[in-house]
Amino acid sequence: MQDRYDAIVEAAKSAFSEKGYEATSIADIARTAQISDGLVYRYFRNKRELLYEVLKKFYERILLDLETQAFRHDAFTARLEALIRRHLQVFVADTDLCRLFISEVRTASDYEGSSIQELNRQYTSVLIRIVRDAVKAGEVRPDVNPKLLRDVLFGAIEHLAWRHVNGKGQLRVTQTARDLTLMLTSGICGVR
Repeated sequence: MQDRYDAIVEAAKSAFSEKGYEATSIADIARTAQISDGLVYRYFRNKRELLYEVLKKFYERILLDLETQAFRHDAFTARLEALIRRHLQVFVADTDLCRLFISEVRTASDYEGSSIQELNRQYTSVLIRIVRDAVKAGEVRPDVNPKLLRDVLFGAIEHLAWRHVNGKGQLRVTQTARDLTLMLTSGICGVR
């Protein structure tokens, strides 16, 4: 049972990545998984539920990795740069899923309040914890708003990555992470 479930999710991931959500049918997914259409419905009520399962698995994998990469460092600047670098690497390694999330999931009417939105919050909350720890340690000014910094940083990264995600540019991960870290820390670590 679990093998079939996993095969369906993997087939859906491939189909959604290749064709996009709207252009993918349950028949496409079933064909890729080498099962009947009806068997897909035994595990998932509809295509949307299957999409959310694909994204849930994606988030579970990248969330653990993001925390591991960021918290292996002690200093705020090193943590911030590791977080930025890892997030940029996700755009490079999982370009199709990132495009799918940005263009077809986050803008959908059922995103607000969904389990995927909650996973996205958990993912971005890693930065909030890093900033709060740095404020306590005196590395970041106490008047810095962690949620505003989260929005600025992840918004900037998404904007920078959008050309790459759409096949119109190359994402320079290491240099971009270094530049963004320097830019942000120049504004939030200094004395006011």
